[in-house]
Amino acid sequence: MDIIFVVDDCCPEKSGALVESSCADARVHVIYHQVNQGVGGAVMSGYKAAIAAGADVIVKVDGDGQMDPSLIPDFVAPIISEEADYTKGNRFFDLEEIRAMPKVRLFGNAVLSFMTKLSSGYWDLFDPTNGYTAIHADVARQLPFEKISRRYFFETDMLFRLNTLRAVVVDVPMDAQYGDEVSNLKISKIVGEFLVKHVRNFAKRIVYNYYLRDMSLASIELPLGILLFITGSGFGVYHWISSLEQGVATPAGTVMLAALPILMGAQLILAFLGYDIANVPRRPFHKMRRNSKKEFHKQ
Repeated sequence: MDIIFVVDDCCPEKSGALVESSCADARVHVIYHQVNQGVGGAVMSGYKAAIAAGADVIVKVDGDGQMDPSLIPDFVAPIISEEADYTKGNRFFDLEEIRAMPKVRLFGNAVLSFMTKLSSGYWDLFDPTNGYTAIHADVARQLPFEKISRRYFFETDMLFRLNTLRAVVVDVPMDAQYGDEVSNLKISKIVGEFLVKHVRNFAKRIVYNYYLRDMSLASIELPLGILLFITGSGFGVYHWISSLEQGVATPAGTVMLAALPILMGAQLILAFLGYDIANVPRRPFHKMRRNSKKEFHKQ
């Protein structure tokens, strides 16, 4: 049975009341927030209600008209077929359709996508701020609802949280649709906040995946590479400034002593990134969890 939850996040235009007065569909239920909680808070309320209602797959669609409801089967199919735990839209598959996207958003999404790859660990995904998503209820139950970002960083933070579960995330191609709506997202106001949160999530992910959950050669490559790179750079800068002050050329041996650790450090960092890219989750979390339950009951 399908159930539709509409979240009125303390909307000044009384969107929840409008839905209740104009929609007679028994599947539709309105959730009201007394205080605005942002997109993350609204989605978390919807997730909780859907889980309580016994949903198997939860699809999130914004009310701004940019998300075509006819694509819902495309988002649900990879989850039903046990190929993914979470699916999200990607407006960058069709190069012709990308031309419809405002240039500022195009550049911003490209930058945010690269930052998200680093912080979330999902190197094969793009368009991280796309809010058209679907998730298996068993995966949604494991999310730390109280820790997920409530505002504009929500979609990106979701990917980080999903990676800590080793959930499989898949992009679903969709067209970019833009009308006359005005976005409240101001790049100049959020770029600093996003950068700080990306660095924080990157550090957490590295600790979780490479030191707490598992240890591998990559666990040694990253800190050693950073140490060598910083040491070589510091040594080189110190002697370069010293040579400038003395008015003499830096000896070739000194240059080599600075360059060698820099090159070795860069190589180790690249080796770590190569391992990290290959370490994208491939086994659906909800499938493994279900199989584990079956094995437990057999015993």
